[in-house]
Amino acid sequence: MDIKKKLRQAPSSPGIYIMKGGREKVLYVGKAKNLRNRLRSYFQDSALLDARKMKMVQEVRDFDYIVTDNELAALALEANFIKRIRPGYNIVLRDDKNYPYLKLTVNEEWPRLEVVRKIEKDGALYFGPYVPAGGMWEMLKFIRRNFPIRICRHNLDKPFRPCVQHQMGRCIAPCAESLRTTEDHEKYIEIVNEVRAFIQGEKKGLLSSLQDRMQKLSDELKFEEAASIRDRLKALETAWETQHVISLELGDMDAIGLYREGQEASIFMLFIRNGMVIGQKDFFLKKLEDMDNGELASDFIEQFYSKEMPLSPRIILPVKAQLTTQQQWLSERRGAAVRLAYARNELEGKVLKMANDNALYAFNRHRETRVDETILKIKELLGLERLPKRIGAIDVSNISGSEAVGALIVYEDGKFVKEDYRLFKIKTVSGIDDFAMIGETAGRYLKNIAEDESRLPQLLLIDGGRGQLESALKAMRPFDLPVELTGIAKAKDRREKTSGVRTDVDRIYLPGKRSPVYLEPFLDTTHLLQKIRDEVHRFAITYHKKLRAKRTLESPLEKIAGIGKTRRLALLKHFGSLDAIRSASVEELAAVKGMNRKVAELVQETLG
Repeated sequence: MDIKKKLRQAPSSPGIYIMKGGREKVLYVGKAKNLRNRLRSYFQDSALLDARKMKMVQEVRDFDYIVTDNELAALALEANFIKRIRPGYNIVLRDDKNYPYLKLTVNEEWPRLEVVRKIEKDGALYFGPYVPAGGMWEMLKFIRRNFPIRICRHNLDKPFRPCVQHQMGRCIAPCAESLRTTEDHEKYIEIVNEVRAFIQGEKKGLLSSLQDRMQKLSDELKFEEAASIRDRLKALETAWETQHVISLELGDMDAIGLYREGQEASIFMLFIRNGMVIGQKDFFLKKLEDMDNGELASDFIEQFYSKEMPLSPRIILPVKAQLTTQQQWLSERRGAAVRLAYARNELEGKVLKMANDNALYAFNRHRETRVDETILKIKELLGLERLPKRIGAIDVSNISGSEAVGALIVYEDGKFVKEDYRLFKIKTVSGIDDFAMIGETAGRYLKNIAEDESRLPQLLLIDGGRGQLESALKAMRPFDLPVELTGIAKAKDRREKTSGVRTDVDRIYLPGKRSPVYLEPFLDTTHLLQKIRDEVHRFAITYHKKLRAKRTLESPLEKIAGIGKTRRLALLKHFGSLDAIRSASVEELAAVKGMNRKVAELVQETLG
């Protein structure tokens, strides 16, 4: 069915829409309050779309939609589809794992504590998420050493023989029939409440309760039990000293930090419970095109919180955005109000700053890791002998051979090394000869750094095809340096029919290899090599334009022998303009202070 006809038939109801490309490939899943209006906005008002969605629309061959009862149902369905299908134009979080939680089974007669990754509506208490899980395991180890709560999954309808945990004093053994008195149960529930208070960070109440119990046991002359409580108090005080408490006033909240550079962003989550940071998680997102940060935050929230998890009453956003539908959706799932907003006071502002700072650190860490992986892939792709940790690139720029320049840039450790950039005015080549200009630039650069191995690149990219590469190789031979050279040729709109070489994609030419290596779009290796090529091209053409502009602004007087700065200024001051100087007689020119007849005749001859 044709798209125009389907647009006319689309209902004005809430729901989700599924954009499809060739071979029914799902490109994008979105939600809408009014499906007809939203779908029409893609195909009839596409000029209003951002670059990412305009690019997607060009690939669309068909679409489907699913009607829902309301916007909230559409939001939930959209999140489910994105998680399951992972469409290319949606933000997809690479995070398939369920987070770990501590589960306290207060719904059982004799509650136990265990680690789970699935939240169930079973009446138990869930604490978390703990990301990474290291802190949770340390907490669990502490609880098992200091609170004699059971960790087994036995059905206690029938009695069991107490296990080694009881012998070690780490469980009061409710499995044993002889230890199931009413008094035993009351004592056990007290321990369960202490565990809950410890996990939730209720420091003041828990310490006060334990001190009262210790005093009571001492008064009853139960000194051994009192000593056990005393040891627990000391252990608790030590444990709390190591916990990252920001402020108890914060209560429970999640903070979303954001750092972005162009089409890439890092999101850093802080999970705070009772004023303590109990977990953190970062995500790296790329290919964002010109998506604004409000839409980015909205899409992230819909995906991240689509997991089954205990929801915090407050979620602090990194941007000022009205996310009313998302707030209603989260509140409905929590069964109580969720506030989804930018930091509203100084304390929340400090937490958001912490999250944003960590997003920056995570961004840099991820980029460095990703760059290392990409560099390794480039080595494998091009069959290089050494890992190209330092990459140089050369390009030339000229118009009809005039103001010809060469440029060299360096890329290392994930960034361009501006202090190692070099510019060359072409000296030995006249006329249009890009091959010779590349040869001169490569030769002069390599000669300058031949004796400083620390500045040598492992790989030198030449902007151009086989001819430019051969010129650079010829220039390098006298130096016998451990530098590998390749040429990088830009894609054209068509294929070269005669040679059979694909020119619709960028390609790499290697010494001694007849066929080029084709750089397939959308790969990290392609993006990095293109980025380096584009930077050296920018550097060369900027210098070339600067020289051309300077030549255009130069006065013809500057090219006359005998006319220096003093005489030039004197002539301009006396006559007022270049045209007036051109119209003056030899006698008038010679009469100007600092001039003589010989120089005046030369001026008239040159300008006349």
